[in-house]
Amino acid sequence: MSTAVRSASMTAFAAWSPRVSEDSAMGDRQAPSREAVARLREADDRALVEAFLAGAREAFDVIVERHQRHVYQLCYRFLGNHEDASDLTQDVFVRAFKGLRNFKGDAALGTWLYRVGVNTCLNRVALKQPRLETIEPEQHVDSRHPDAHELVARDERAVAVRRAIARLPPKQRATLVLRIYQEMSHEDIAAVLGSSEGAVKANFFHALGNLKRLLRQRP
Repeated sequence: MSTAVRSASMTAFAAWSPRVSEDSAMGDRQAPSREAVARLREADDRALVEAFLAGAREAFDVIVERHQRHVYQLCYRFLGNHEDASDLTQDVFVRAFKGLRNFKGDAALGTWLYRVGVNTCLNRVALKQPRLETIEPEQHVDSRHPDAHELVARDERAVAVRRAIARLPPKQRATLVLRIYQEMSHEDIAAVLGSSEGAVKANFFHALGNLKRLLRQRP
């Protein structure tokens, strides 16, 4: 993740906790000791879930710290825009906070969070067309750099790919993002999407074909 992306992500997450607090009925809690927080940071995901369900809200803070980058990347690949991706990532963790009691442990916590993330992204996509960032070369590239034109061209290609991905059918977009950018196996993608491996493979095959067609059509 680039410095700019990481900065946007961390700034956005500074606000997630108050949003959760507004929606929860847990009330004010005494701040945990440094030793307690350190133990939580060393715990695995399953232990964090158990601690959270037992009333240790700070365990969810550790879950956010541990998984926020991957959830943000997922949202960004869906929406192609840092601001929307940051907002949606907060929504994912608010939903996760509310729904963690329904986590049955039949899959890894990361897989469950991806499932929440994909559903949140698909809901957003169904409501409106995602905003896509445009390229302003002077904001990204020093024109005095000997390879400035190549850097601009690379950015333009990246924008073209994001625009093409945004035009894919939702399930194809989800499959392609999880497979290419999140480097998940067909089995794990099937667990996230609640489908079969065969359906995932078919969606991925069609997504690649449609993506190539859309890129050929661009001016």
